Amino acid sequence: MIVACVPDQNAVGLLGSVPDGVDVLAWDLGDSKPDGLERTEFWVPPVEHPFDVQEMLHVMPALKVIQLTSAGVDDVKGDLPDGLTLCDARGVHGSAVAELAVLMILALQRRLPDFLASQSRGVWQPAQSDDLRGKRVVIIGAGDLGEQTARRLRSFDAVPVLVAASARDGVHAITELPDLLPEADMVVLTLPLTRRTEGMVDAAFLAQLADGAVLINVSRGKIVDTQALLAELQSGRLRAGLDVVEPEPLPAGHPLWDAPHLILTPHAAGNIAQSGPRALALVHDQLRRYCEGTPLINVVHGDY
Repeated sequence: MIVACVPDQNAVGLLGSVPDGVDVLAWDLGDSKPDGLERTEFWVPPVEHPFDVQEMLHVMPALKVIQLTSAGVDDVKGDLPDGLTLCDARGVHGSAVAELAVLMILALQRRLPDFLASQSRGVWQPAQSDDLRGKRVVIIGAGDLGEQTARRLRSFDAVPVLVAASARDGVHAITELPDLLPEADMVVLTLPLTRRTEGMVDAAFLAQLADGAVLINVSRGKIVDTQALLAELQSGRLRAGLDVVEPEPLPAGHPLWDAPHLILTPHAAGNIAQSGPRALALVHDQLRRYCEGTPLINVVHGDY
């Protein structure tokens, strides 16, 4: 009997029928542990609930696979021992998150926040805005989310420029950013949070952007130096759309709440009605693969 563990009973329902010989448990990482947890081989952690791998192995010593329902892996602390496979949910949330990234760009370009403010005051105040035609959008992170964002931007006649850790056909290397950033009208962050990317967008990074450029962050808040970005927003030199921030949740009274030229959403990009069913559909397929002994997809390799 193979034991699989998911976060809660709702996940059990979304998982649906499982292969013969699989027993499904539900555990939310609370103190009350279900019987059989020590036999768990396939585990789906609760979303956005950081955990230490070694601590989990004490609770689930038979564990072989950790299947995340998020594309990011920053909740996973500690190194993976041999024999334990980590998989992410790449491809599940890309379309929804890309939509919000494009929405923020369009709203900033077409001055939607200004028009909404005028509407709330009952003031008819025409103003000139801009479109996306011919705009260069540097997308840092060329995985599923970056590709989905680029595809949507092309439909608006923008010019997406994809950037990844290393160059490949149609994708620039991250070492080329000093040449790419000064020519960018917008920069979209779609890369994972790792030891290497934390704090990457600092004052020096932002200083390379042209006046009036837009920064969109739909990845992780810790990639951006909040104080450095805040200084650029308050000076009026840059504009931004942030779905993720540091710290998160953003506390009351934080200066970002009142920052000019900023659209701020509460980590809502992937929070859509179909996110749960889509994630559990991936879990179902991965569990089938595990039971059949066929290769898993979305295996995370190297630095995370």
